Amino acid sequence: MAAPPLPLAERTAIVTGASRGIGRAIAIHLASLGANIVVNYSSNSTQAELVATEINSSSSPSRAITVHADVSNPEDIKALFDRAEEEFKTKPHILVNSAGVIDASYSSLPTTSLQIWDDLFSINARGSFLCCREAANRLVRGGGGRIITLTSSQVALLQPGFGAYAASKAAVEAMIKVMAKELKGSGITANCVAPGPIATDMFFSVKSEETVKAVVGDCPMGRLGETKDVAPVVGFLATDAAEWVNGQVVRVNGGTV
Repeated sequence: MAAPPLPLAERTAIVTGASRGIGRAIAIHLASLGANIVVNYSSNSTQAELVATEINSSSSPSRAITVHADVSNPEDIKALFDRAEEEFKTKPHILVNSAGVIDASYSSLPTTSLQIWDDLFSINARGSFLCCREAANRLVRGGGGRIITLTSSQVALLQPGFGAYAASKAAVEAMIKVMAKELKGSGITANCVAPGPIATDMFFSVKSEETVKAVVGDCPMGRLGETKDVAPVVGFLATDAAEWVNGQVVRVNGGTV
């Protein structure tokens, strides 16, 4: 008996910020579901190529390419979608916007510099807007179109030191809820996945050992999240099985909030 087709077979997924961390795990997981992957990166071409090589050397029929793009640059985002169409000879079905930055100084709002505020909103909010706007106009219509943005459980936690970061992610959650309604009749859904603390290089690079222990202590599951906890949630939202999930924020944080 032939194996059933993979749920994302013959579909193309663009994953921004896919060279490492959560984005990397998402790209690899979507490939395991059959999607062809556009591995976007902004600075780390070596890591992006490693992700593509892992996908292309797997037993999955999926293929992967790497494309450099700054998500805050509209010309780069147009070129990112152009490259996806040129390579895979079809309009993409899926956008996963995983690119994002954090304020590593954890400034309180009264001490947050305008530069930090602008940097966070440039990538997290403006970047999400540009990616989602392009996707809304260029994804396949009539069924299977998926816009998925990575936000943060900090929007619900509202911890001191995360004011500017949480604000930049809250803007994206509001935008996606509106966009889901504006895409009525297109067959494209729009949702957010909002992880809690995830054990990535970025997380550990700005956290002391005591802070890590405190974060673990706050989680009912008694551990940090891992990228493998997030990727399958994104994978589900990308499939036809998630057609009835639209305009939602899915918080993936082990019960922290």
